[in-house]
Amino acid sequence: MNPYFGWALAAAMVAVGWHSYGWQGVLFAVTVVVFWLLLQFNRALRAMKKAADAPVGRVDSAVMLNAKLEAGMPMLKVIGLTRSLGRKVAAEPETWAWADDGGSEVTVELSGGKVKQWRLARPGDGVSPSVAP
Repeated sequence: MNPYFGWALAAAMVAVGWHSYGWQGVLFAVTVVVFWLLLQFNRALRAMKKAADAPVGRVDSAVMLNAKLEAGMPMLKVIGLTRSLGRKVAAEPETWAWADDGGSEVTVELSGGKVKQWRLARPGDGVSPSVAP
């Protein structure tokens, strides 16, 4: 969801709550907004906890990761797909990589925390993927 749309929806909930029920409506709307934010925070923590248990930059199958990636996908969703934190390749543009045991590697370029483009490098392509020590 677009963050601007989400905050506009939250503000509209507070306004409708005020108009309909006064301060009790505002209190209810704020409670619902805080609950929603806690759910989102919990989702992010669960994804990071799962990723913390796996080796950095490793994925079961780089080919399957390549097939599941989409432009505009948030980094949190990529971490959920890989179940691993990526290995940082470059700071500008923000680039992360995941490799599998077969030597294939997916390099993902992010812009604003979302997938901009990605590339799959396989051992037989003539491009040697970098492998973390």
